[in-house]
Amino acid sequence: MEKSNEGITLFSSLKSRRSVLRGALAGAAGATGLAVGGTLLARNGTVAHAAPASTCPVDSITTILSVAATAEQLAVTFYANGIENAGTLGISGANFEYLEGAIVEEQLHRDLLVKAGGTPVTGTFSFPNGMGTFQHLDKFIATLDMLETAFESAYIAAIREFADMNRSDLAELAAQICTIEAEHRAIGRSIDPSIPLPNNWAFTPVYVKSVSDAVNVLTQEGFLSPKKGNSYKYERTQVKEPDVIHRMPYVVPCS
Repeated sequence: MEKSNEGITLFSSLKSRRSVLRGALAGAAGATGLAVGGTLLARNGTVAHAAPASTCPVDSITTILSVAATAEQLAVTFYANGIENAGTLGISGANFEYLEGAIVEEQLHRDLLVKAGGTPVTGTFSFPNGMGTFQHLDKFIATLDMLETAFESAYIAAIREFADMNRSDLAELAAQICTIEAEHRAIGRSIDPSIPLPNNWAFTPVYVKSVSDAVNVLTQEGFLSPKKGNSYKYERTQVKEPDVIHRMPYVVPCS
C-alpha cells in the first residue's frame, strides 16, 4: 500500500460542523435528488437525469489511513473507559460483553490501519460531556451513537475516495470496517432501554465529503479538545477475546 512522508495537517482550517454537513449534503444530493449508480434519483424516486462527475475532494491514501487510525484510537479510548466504569453505568451481562467485543474489534482495526501505513496524529482525547460520559448511561450511549455515526460516515467517504483512485482493494477494506462500526452503533443503542428501535436507519447518512472532513466534525463535537479534567489517553487493549473472529480482512479472489 502507498506510503508517503508528506506532512499531514489534519486539525487545521477547521470548519463548523454545520458547514461540513451543508457541503456534504449539497455535494451528495444537489437541489433535486440523490446520485445513485450514475443517475439522479429525484425526490419522488423517479430518474431525473444523468449525474455529473464527482467533484468531491480526494485525500491521499496516507491521510485516509492516518485519520482512520486516529479515530480507532479514540474508539478504543471510549470503550476502555466505558468498560472501566460499567458498574457506575449499570452495564452488565450480555451488554458488558458487547463492549468487550467492540473494544477488541476497534483495536484490531487500528492495528491494521497502522500496519497499512497510517500514523495516528494524537492519542489524547476529550468527550463532549467530560467525566459525565462515563457516569450516566444516557450520555454514554449518546456519545457512542455520535462516534459510531461519525466513523460510518468517514468510512463511506473513504470507499468513495478509494474508488476515485481506482483502489478497489482499499475500498473493500473500508467497507469491511464500516459494517462493523454499524454493528457497534446498533448494539450500543440496544443497551439503553429508553431507545425504542436501535436499528432505526434504512440508509446510513453521510455527513462528510472526505475522510479529512471527519476531523472537523469530531473537533466541533468536542472529541479532540483535551484539557484538565477532560483528557483521556489511548492505551492499547488486549485482543484475546476468543469470541471475536475474522480478525484479518479476507476477500475471495476474483480469479
